[in-house]
Amino acid sequence: MNSTRLFVSWLLCFSLLSCSKKAAQLVVSKVDSNKEHNVILILVDDLGWTDVSYNGSKFYETPNLDELSSNSFVFTNAYSSGSVCSPSRAALLTGRHPVRVGITDWLQGQNPKDRKFVGAEDLQRLPLVEITIAELLKQKGYKTFFSGKWHLGGEGYLPEDQGFDINIGGHEKGSPPGGYYAPYNNPKILDGPDGEYLTDRLTDESINFIDGVGQDPFFLMLSYYTVHTPIQASEKYLTKFEKKLSMMPDSTIQTREEGKGITVLNQLDPAYASMVYAMDENIGRLISKLKAMGIYDSSTLIFTSDNGGLSTLEKRYNKNAPTAVTPLRGGKGWLYEGGIRVPLLIKPAMVSVTATEINEPVIGHDLLPTICSLTDTPLPEGVVIDGFNLTPLMNGSDALDREYLYWHYPHYHGSAWTPGAAIRKGNWKVIEFYDERVELYNLKNDISESTEVSIKQPLELLDLRMKLMNLQKEMHAKWHTENPTYSK
Repeated sequence: MNSTRLFVSWLLCFSLLSCSKKAAQLVVSKVDSNKEHNVILILVDDLGWTDVSYNGSKFYETPNLDELSSNSFVFTNAYSSGSVCSPSRAALLTGRHPVRVGITDWLQGQNPKDRKFVGAEDLQRLPLVEITIAELLKQKGYKTFFSGKWHLGGEGYLPEDQGFDINIGGHEKGSPPGGYYAPYNNPKILDGPDGEYLTDRLTDESINFIDGVGQDPFFLMLSYYTVHTPIQASEKYLTKFEKKLSMMPDSTIQTREEGKGITVLNQLDPAYASMVYAMDENIGRLISKLKAMGIYDSSTLIFTSDNGGLSTLEKRYNKNAPTAVTPLRGGKGWLYEGGIRVPLLIKPAMVSVTATEINEPVIGHDLLPTICSLTDTPLPEGVVIDGFNLTPLMNGSDALDREYLYWHYPHYHGSAWTPGAAIRKGNWKVIEFYDERVELYNLKNDISESTEVSIKQPLELLDLRMKLMNLQKEMHAKWHTENPTYSK
């Protein structure tokens, strides 16, 4: 494959150059570079940027992901395409911005009738005319497999209707309807024995697929339901984290107000920690399987989350959110960094990488063009792809030819988010709240978005607001409307 040879050559060349990233030594693995290689995409639900120990968690433990990060490209400024699941998933699969796809809220969404605005009217399924990663790779001869959370439509719009040969567990619901223990109450997965844990089962199904795929290249998307609510501990590991909590010098939950919500500031939930640990253990099992079959080196592995961690909830729930993403502000549902900044690792096939940090801002819809580049798969013709190919960054480039990232979320969310949007250019980020508030932050100096600087930087504010408006107009964004029955 010409693109693979070129990719390897560039990696070798840039391993000899010094750059602003961590020094990396890239070495060609002893594999056949002419062989079609496999792609494994691991997508975790609601996993926060700091929910992994390689990104600084002191309470949660992710030893297998830490090990994977040591031989991957580590994207430190990675974002989800939306602050909730369905828009991010639609964008990741299609390479297109959620606004262009027509899905900007989770399905079926929250549209309260007692608020100032009525949320924008959204599509309730990923249209079949959209072209997914699975469809592109399937046309190229890949076997395609999906396991886990879908949440992009029901019958007629399921993974098997969108390019996946096999679908285990993917249906219209966003959280596991029967919880994390069998019986699952999921029409797309047979119940296992009592006590079987869903995270284990989805990994088992993925391993079984690898066992049976033969010599054909494959695309495997393992889309864990975890760590989405309901928070149900992995009983194997709950005691481990209860003991760890008991040994901490201070186990007092710290919180702060965020609008009409409460944000948790420290990670102290043993049940949540056990879910993260079980997820990590299963990723380790999958990697061990690839190594045992001799196909780890010839497989691209991608690991990420669909949005930020659930750290903020409306006060009316009278309970704390299960995780914290400090030092980031807000969490799932918000367009502060805590709601959209996510972990992202890419271990490309055909080369071995010593941990290399990439600091350029990237986003979920970049993954389709990146996977297409790595597999020498043409992009779909006649389709606007909003994502950017990330292989130049992995080849040593310091930046992409992209000025802006933007998010459009004209809906209410149970995290206390109100309709709004955000845009980032370089280190500058504007967040518009459509209840007549606008904020500007410099992320280089203020990753926590604690110091609002619009008065000091009016030109930056004006430039970003104008560009945001133009992007929304260009993509035909749908808007919230005034609620005629609203009264304070």
